[in-house]
Amino acid sequence: MGSPGLARLGLLAAALLFSTGGAAIKACSLNAWQVASGRSALAFVALILLVPASRRRWTRTTLLVGAAYAATMIFYVVGNKLTTAANTIFLQSTAPLHVLLLGPWLLGERSRRRDLLLMAALTAGMVLFFVGNEPPQLTAPHPRLGNLAALAAGLCWGLTLIGLRRLGRDEGAGSAAGAVAAGNLIACLAVAPLWGPPAAIAASDLLLLLYLGVFQIGLAYVFLTRAMRVLPALEASLLLLAEPVINPLWALLFQREIPSLWSAVGGGVILTAVALHSIRVDARPPAG
Repeated sequence: MGSPGLARLGLLAAALLFSTGGAAIKACSLNAWQVASGRSALAFVALILLVPASRRRWTRTTLLVGAAYAATMIFYVVGNKLTTAANTIFLQSTAPLHVLLLGPWLLGERSRRRDLLLMAALTAGMVLFFVGNEPPQLTAPHPRLGNLAALAAGLCWGLTLIGLRRLGRDEGAGSAAGAVAAGNLIACLAVAPLWGPPAAIAASDLLLLLYLGVFQIGLAYVFLTRAMRVLPALEASLLLLAEPVINPLWALLFQREIPSLWSAVGGGVILTAVALHSIRVDARPPAG
C-alpha cells in the first residue's frame, strides 16, 4: 500500500470488514459470551501471525489498554445480541465524547471550544436512542438493555483510544498492535468461564467465528495499519465512517432488521458531528 490510491482501497476494505460484525454476530446461534470468547481467541491467533508488531514486549500500559479494548469487544457483542446493529455501532461511535471528557485528566490535553460543541451534539444524538419505546425484534429482543451495553462499548472504546494515544506518545506507534492483541487475549480469557458446558458447535457457527476472528478483526486490522502509514488522519477517519454507515445495511439485508426512526436520527447526528469535527480540527493552522 505504498500509493495513496491503494491505501484508500485498503482502508475501505478494513471499514467494510469491520462493518460486517453486527450481522455476523447476529447470524451466529451461539450466545454472546461464546461469540465474544471464540471471536477474540481466533483474532488473537490471527494478529500474532499476521502482525509482527503485536509480538513485541508487552508492558503494563499495553495490558491496561488491552483490558479497555477487551471490554469494548465484549460489550459490542452483547449489544449486538440485544439491540439492533445500527444502535450498537452508532452508540459505540459516541467514544469521542468520553475522549473529550477524560482526555484532559488522563492525557493532560486541553479541550477547545469547538470540542464542547461536539460534546453537546454527541450527547443530543445519544439521548435520541432512548426516546420513546423501541419495540423488540427477533434479532433485537431487549433494545434498552442492548443500548446500555452499546453505551458501555462507547465508553470503553473511548478509554482505548486514550490508551492508544498514550502508548503511541510514550512507547511508539508500533505498540498499538500489542495492545490490540493483548485485548483479544484478555477478552477471550475473561468470558471463557461463561461459555457453559462443552457442547458440539454447528459447522455454520464455527465458520462464523472463524470469519469474525480471522477476517473481521485480524485481516481488517492488517489493512488498517498499513493504510494508516500512508493516509492523513482526516482522510483515514472519514473513510472509516463507512463502517457505521454500512453496518446497519448488512443487518437489514440478512436479518431484515430495521432501526427505529429516533435511532436513525440519533445516528445521523452522531456521525455528522464526528465528521464535521474531524474536518475542523484538520483545518486548524499548525501550532507555532
